[in-house]
Amino acid sequence: MARKEGHMGCLLGIDLGTSSIKAMLLDPENGVLGTQAQAYRVEVLKEGYAQQHPQQWWDGACKVLAALRRQFPAAFADIQAVGLSGQMHGLVMLDANGAVLHPAIIWLDSRSKEECRMIQEKVAQNGWEGVLQNQVFPGFAFPSLLWIKEHKPAVYQNIGYIMQPKDYLRYCLVGAVGAEVTDASATLLFDIKNRQWAFPVMEAFGVDSRIVPDCHESMEVAGVVTRQAAAQTGLKCGIPVVYGAGDQQCQSVGNGVVAPGQAVCNIGTGGQVSVCSSQNRFDAQLRTHTFCHCFGQAYTVFGAVLCAGMAFDWLKNNILQADSFADLSKKAGGIPPGSGGVLFLPYLAGERTPHMDADASGLFYGLKLAHGRDHMARAVMEGVVFALKDSLNLVESITNDGDGGGMANLVIASGGACASPVWMQMQADIFNREVRPCNSKEQACMGACILAGVGTGMFGSIGQACRQLVTYGETVYTPDRRVAASYEGQYQKFRALYTCVKGLYGPE
Repeated sequence: MARKEGHMGCLLGIDLGTSSIKAMLLDPENGVLGTQAQAYRVEVLKEGYAQQHPQQWWDGACKVLAALRRQFPAAFADIQAVGLSGQMHGLVMLDANGAVLHPAIIWLDSRSKEECRMIQEKVAQNGWEGVLQNQVFPGFAFPSLLWIKEHKPAVYQNIGYIMQPKDYLRYCLVGAVGAEVTDASATLLFDIKNRQWAFPVMEAFGVDSRIVPDCHESMEVAGVVTRQAAAQTGLKCGIPVVYGAGDQQCQSVGNGVVAPGQAVCNIGTGGQVSVCSSQNRFDAQLRTHTFCHCFGQAYTVFGAVLCAGMAFDWLKNNILQADSFADLSKKAGGIPPGSGGVLFLPYLAGERTPHMDADASGLFYGLKLAHGRDHMARAVMEGVVFALKDSLNLVESITNDGDGGGMANLVIASGGACASPVWMQMQADIFNREVRPCNSKEQACMGACILAGVGTGMFGSIGQACRQLVTYGETVYTPDRRVAASYEGQYQKFRALYTCVKGLYGPE
């Protein structure tokens, strides 16, 4: 792609995911030049454990940057700013010298159920629901930290700093510890309304407040690429690096959903339905998440489904041994809506919105001799979207200003599900809304690039950057009203099914 005269330079966005790290090289005037990815695994020592080694993330970052440098040497040398996105909730522990003390405990981990119960009791006793504004759930940094305190006291006593996964990458790039409001919101150690650490909560649990780094807004410049990082990554020394944001917020920006009245539905490993709010609003029953957003003084309200694309991968790989995602989803499209009465609860790793039930399990219901693998495949896809509809209904009820300002007639779709026309039409029919896919395939990387560009003055505002960089597919999936009506009945059965079986969940 030819580059214009008077070129302003390029942007680099890095997204630290659960299964891979990705990097995007973006020319603000000519669009995305290229992306690279490096896969890695989640370490599962035993049931309920999920951890990763931070060095693995940094090694992956160096590899994807080396690949971009080889592919686009001139543009890579012209990078003017770096932005970061990453998986949320995880706990990274460093000693006072910056050495990693323990593998990072990530969001999929559920070992801290007992610590969660203890936190919930004190939250209720002290009336902190309006401070944390989120349900206490395993895999969040705070309960994971208390688990370390209880089970690995030698590690706990040597903690100099705690941080979130993408913050570790920034530490490697600029040589300084730091935190920012979006990821800090997701630790359960943060005062959401006042956008600062919840020091009274830390004190109540005997957590030394000195282990949390100073907290900043996402688009502030955290520092510049050090000589050591430059030698390892090929980046120029001195490039500014902004603090960045959690992947949920970056995905919203990368989808262009940066104003009230818009919604984005992401089906990746997990799934989220999110809206942007100019006001701090949260669910009184703590069934959704309210976190600080990455621009202005805005907030994001969203529902989270733990197993979305991961549920379909589970069926494809563990149960059906199917050849490909595309083939299985296409065959599922040959089954009429409703999957012949088969329902699937996609709670394979517990569930967040709306149940906040770490013990919930997956379930097929309604199977008969006439059903086959394609019915099961469609039921899993439908079950994921039914779960996301729970989130859509809730976040809209929380953010609705009474005049429909929180309602979204058009839902922007993102994630791997966009590759399946069947899954896209299914969202339109089940949500009973128009659904349009975002053209960008790596929205979190795009969001990270935009944060870097706005934070360093390359763009005047988030809105300007999104209008310039974010585009959408020509196809708008419109609900079939007859199918939507039949799905509403199926959805009510889906909701009732959890109520019927929840008493059976829990330790064996």
